[in-house]
Amino acid sequence: MIRQLLLAGLTGLLLVSCGAPEKKSSPNSATEKSATAEVQQPAGFKDLVPSTFKIDTYENNRILESGMGFFVSADVAVTRLSFFESANRAVITPFDESQSYEVTGFAAVDRINDLILLKIDGLKKTPVTLAETILSNNEKTTFFDKPQGNTVPLHEGKVLSYASALGSKLYRVTNQMRSKSAGSPMFSTSMQCVGLAFMQVADYESQTFVTPSVFISELIKKAGVPQPLSQLQQQATGQESVSNSKVKGLVIETDQGNIRIKLYNSTPQYRDNFIKLVRENYYDGLLIHRVIKGFGIQSGAADTRYATATDVVGWKGPGYTLPAHIVPGLYHRRGVIGSPRKPERENMRKRSDGSQYYIVTGRTYSDQELNGLEKELNHTFTPEQRNTYKTIGGSPHLDGTYTIFGEVTEGLEIADRIAEVEVDSDFRPKKDLRVKKIRILE
Repeated sequence: MIRQLLLAGLTGLLLVSCGAPEKKSSPNSATEKSATAEVQQPAGFKDLVPSTFKIDTYENNRILESGMGFFVSADVAVTRLSFFESANRAVITPFDESQSYEVTGFAAVDRINDLILLKIDGLKKTPVTLAETILSNNEKTTFFDKPQGNTVPLHEGKVLSYASALGSKLYRVTNQMRSKSAGSPMFSTSMQCVGLAFMQVADYESQTFVTPSVFISELIKKAGVPQPLSQLQQQATGQESVSNSKVKGLVIETDQGNIRIKLYNSTPQYRDNFIKLVRENYYDGLLIHRVIKGFGIQSGAADTRYATATDVVGWKGPGYTLPAHIVPGLYHRRGVIGSPRKPERENMRKRSDGSQYYIVTGRTYSDQELNGLEKELNHTFTPEQRNTYKTIGGSPHLDGTYTIFGEVTEGLEIADRIAEVEVDSDFRPKKDLRVKKIRILE
C-alpha cells in the first residue's frame, strides 16, 4: 500500500518499497524475499531518476526487448547486451521525460558479463556514481522503477552472496524485480551504483542478480569510437571482411607461452567472427578448459573467466552459434584449429559454438586404425591424408563433421606441453591454465 507521508519541509519524492515481508531465514537462502517498508527518499536520490531510462530494441520496426538502463557519462549509457540479439536499432525514454531518443551506436561490449555501452547523441544526463568496491553479504541494496506521479517505487533487499553464477561473477540479492526492470541500476546505502540488476532462473528458481559496477568501469575504459548497432550482428561488413582477409596472423598468449596462428580465408565467417571477438577482448583471461592427450587443447568458453575449481564449465558461449562450414581438402592434421559443437542428437545441423576453438596436437595412426575409422565414419581418407596421419599425426575421427578454420604457424610445442598436464574426469586441467590475451598482427 502506498501511503503519503506529509512531513513539514519534505521536498523529495516519496519512495515506496514493493514486495513481500522479509522471511526469517539464513543469509544464504535463495528463497529469502525483500523487505517491505515505506521509506522517505534519501538526500540526492531524486537527482538519480533522470539518469535512468526505459529501452526498447527493434529489428527494423519489430520490437524485440524492453528493459532499463542508466547513464555512466553525460551521453553514454549501459544496459544488457542480450537485449540486442538480432536488433539493428534501439530507442530510450528517460524516466524524467516523455520524449524518446534513438540510440546512435555502441562504444563497447562485454559478452561475458552481458553489458553494452550505448552512445546517445543530442541528450545529456547526469551519470550515476559507480561503486569501486565489492559489497559484503547482508549489505542493503535498492533499485527503483519508473516514477508514478510524485512517487517512485523503491525495492529494497540485501546481498546474499558474491560468487560465480551463470558463467560470470555476480551478486545474488533479495530484491524482487520484474523482467522489464532488467538493466536497472542497483544502489547501496551510500547512494552509489553497485551494478546492473536483472532477473533470471537459476537452480529452478527465479532470482535477482547484479552485474557488479567494477565490470562496468572496466568496460568504460575500453570504450572506443561508436559503431552502428548493425555491427553487433555476426556478419562482418564487406569492408571489414576484406580487411580481415589481410590480417597476417594472431598470437595467443598463454600461461605456458605464445602460440601464433593464422585464420583461413576459405572460412570467412569463422575468420571474421574470431577477429571480432578478439577486438572485443572476449578471449582475455579465459581458461584452457579442456585438454585431451592425443587430441588437443580447447578454450573460448565464456563461463571460464571467473570459474572456481568446482564449477562445471564449457557450456556458455557468446550468445550465438555459427553454421557448419566443412571445406573439402581441410582435415584434422596436427596443428589445425577447429570449432567444437554440441553432439548431433542436440544439434542436427552441426552448428558450431560461437566462440570456442580447439588446437589439434593429435597422435599418429596406423593403416588398420584408419581403415576402421573409414568404415565407422563412412569417410574416405586421401593418400595425402593417410600419409599425414601416419607420419605427422592428427585427429582423423573429426574429419568431415567439424569446421576447421585455421592453423598454428609457430609455438605448437606450447600446445603439446599443455596437452600433457594433469586433468580431472571432465578433462579440465587440475591447475588453471589461461589465455592471457590474443593479439592481432595487422
